[in-house]
Amino acid sequence: MDKRSGVLAQGPKLDRMTMRIRLPFFVMLFLPIFSAAGEKYSFERELMATRFTIVAYAEDGVAASKAAEAAFALAEKVNSVASDYLPDSELGQLSKKPIHIPVSLSPLLYDLLDHSRKLAEFTQGAFDPTLGPLTKLWRETRGNKRLPDPQTLQAACAATGWKHFTLNPETRSITLHQENMAFDLGGIAKGYAADLMLESLIAAGIPQSMVTAGGDIRLGDPPPGRDGWNVAVRTFDLNKRDEILVLSHAAVSTSGDLHQSVEIDGLKYSHVLNPSTGLGLTRRIAATVIADSGKLSDPIATAACVLGEEDSLLLKKISGVRNVKIRSFQEPPSIQSFKAPAKEK
Repeated sequence: MDKRSGVLAQGPKLDRMTMRIRLPFFVMLFLPIFSAAGEKYSFERELMATRFTIVAYAEDGVAASKAAEAAFALAEKVNSVASDYLPDSELGQLSKKPIHIPVSLSPLLYDLLDHSRKLAEFTQGAFDPTLGPLTKLWRETRGNKRLPDPQTLQAACAATGWKHFTLNPETRSITLHQENMAFDLGGIAKGYAADLMLESLIAAGIPQSMVTAGGDIRLGDPPPGRDGWNVAVRTFDLNKRDEILVLSHAAVSTSGDLHQSVEIDGLKYSHVLNPSTGLGLTRRIAATVIADSGKLSDPIATAACVLGEEDSLLLKKISGVRNVKIRSFQEPPSIQSFKAPAKEK
C-alpha cells in the first residue's frame, strides 16, 4: 500500500477529497494520510443500494483485508434477510404469511423487528417498520411522477401500522394481525449492519475502525494519535463553515431530502414517508443523530424528519441517543403535520 496516497487495499484510490465526495447526505469524514502506529487501509463494497466503506488502522494488511471481508459478509447477511427489494428474503416472505398464526423468525430478523417495534412505540409511529405497502406505492409514484389515486393510497395506508404485529420472545416468532402487511426496514438495516461490521472488526483485533453505510457512520476507537474521528456536519448555509465533531465509539446518521426527492405538480416530495399521509414529506428537512449505535441513530434520524424540529425533542429522551439536530428549510404545509394515530379502545 502506498502510504502517501492512501491507496486502497481493495478498489480505487480513496483520498481525503474522495471521502468528502462519496459520503452521501450531510456528513463528511476527514481522515489523516499518515499513521505513526499502523497503516490506514480502506475497503469498499456496494450493498443495500449504497456504498459501504471500511477504514481501518492495522499493522498487517492481510489481516485487515480478511477482517474487512468478514465484516462485509455480515452486511450481506443482513441484506439477504431483511431486504424488501428481494422477494425471497425472509422479510419479503413475511407478507405472504397468513394473519393470526405465529411465524418463526431467524435470530437476526427477530432482533431487527423487536428493536424496530420498540422504537415505533416510543416515537408513536414516526418510525414505523410496517410501511412496506406505502414504500412500494411511493417507489411507483417517484417513477411515473404521478400521485396515487385516493383509493389506492387509502388501501396501502390501511395495511400499515406497527400495532398490527406482535412478537413472542419465548418462541422467537411474529404474528401478523392485518391483511396485506409488508415490512420496510430500510430506515434501520444499514445502521444495524454497520454495528455488526464494527463489532466484527473489533473482534478481529482492529478496533481503530470506521464503517460508513450511505448516510450512516459507525466509529470505533480513534485513529492513532488522535482524540477521535473528525466528522463534518454541513450547516446548509453557504455563509457558514461546516460544524466539525470529534467522535469515537459512536454512530452518526443523517436523513433528509437532499438527494432523494421527486417533484410532482410543482411540489417537491421527499423519499422520507409521512406515515399519517402515506406520501413523502413536502417540507425540506434534514436530521443528524448521534447515538451509541447505528441501529439507534439510523431510525431516529428518520423519525426526527417526520416529527419536525419541535416534536423531535422527545427523541433525546431515548437511552443511547446523544444528540438530535434538525435543519428545516421551509414551514411545512398543514397536511404534513404528523399526528400519532388514536389509541385503540
